[in-house]
Amino acid sequence: MAKTNPGRFFEHYRLGQVIEHAVPRTVSGGERALYHALYPARHALYSSDEFARACGLPAAPLDDLAAFHLVFGKTVPDVSLNAVANLGYAEGRWHHPVMPGDTLRARSTVIGLKQTSSGGSGVVYVRSEGRNQRDDLVLDYVRWVLVRKQDQSLPAPDPVVPDLKPALQAADLVIPQGLDFSAYDFAQAGEPHRWGDYAVGETIDHVDGVTIEEAEHMLATRLWQNTAKVHFDATFREDGRRLIYGGHVMSLARALSFNGLANAQMIVGLNGGAHANPCFAGTTVRAWSEVLDKAETKAPGVGAIRLRLVATSGGAPFELRGEDGRYLPHVLLDLDYWALMPL
Repeated sequence: MAKTNPGRFFEHYRLGQVIEHAVPRTVSGGERALYHALYPARHALYSSDEFARACGLPAAPLDDLAAFHLVFGKTVPDVSLNAVANLGYAEGRWHHPVMPGDTLRARSTVIGLKQTSSGGSGVVYVRSEGRNQRDDLVLDYVRWVLVRKQDQSLPAPDPVVPDLKPALQAADLVIPQGLDFSAYDFAQAGEPHRWGDYAVGETIDHVDGVTIEEAEHMLATRLWQNTAKVHFDATFREDGRRLIYGGHVMSLARALSFNGLANAQMIVGLNGGAHANPCFAGTTVRAWSEVLDKAETKAPGVGAIRLRLVATSGGAPFELRGEDGRYLPHVLLDLDYWALMPL
């Protein structure tokens, strides 16, 4: 009997299948330090316990995308070890801040399957969730992945594509208990711009760029225990190049967005996302944002802002698609999310 795990292929998934992912992981301040070393992340709520306490939280949580990466990494050996590409996200919500000392575990449910027309692969839709040691739901999201088929002679399953929300409404968002921006310190946060200073349709060029190095990407995928072969194994692709983990690009773009959106403190909703083009080491990532929507919340001094965050490898800012409707070649990431900002 084989002791090793070759990973699941498309034909190994069944609609409604529930997968409990190994291995639970206890979070410490080390994850935060490494996250801030890998990305120029400096949103105040995640950097300072004192700032977080002044905003009604017990201490600074782990960065929202760091929590996402930790849960995402748990799912990789069971969902995307043999993936060709991660295609998109929807209906993502952060329900509970992750604090140092929390232990996270993950579970996924297969909610859709559709074989490609070529028969060599198929799209697997899963809803994944992360929970802490108290069984609190920390976050959940839907993603869909293109996965290789091992035996192409097997018949295709009946196609099932889940009906997903095009975007979360402000009422769907979970505001962390106790969050209060009524005495928010804009000087400590780094910028004076508040919720009311942003208009729907406004675009922001975040100006700065970060060049991705092979070593930092390898450290990141190991930190998040993301064992997808396309990220780890240089012999897996015909061109001999390791594909940069899409979440690495997400975190770089989010960190770059500080310049212009320093007060978009907490990501609480993920409406959609596409890794539009592959990214490799040596690429210099730049970012721009567009304000898509705004809403007030019931929390004191807290507004919600819906943003499109676009990461690029060049080109002029605010260019997204060509005349054919396809993403332009320099677009790496198109992310639609809700964040919390002081009114």
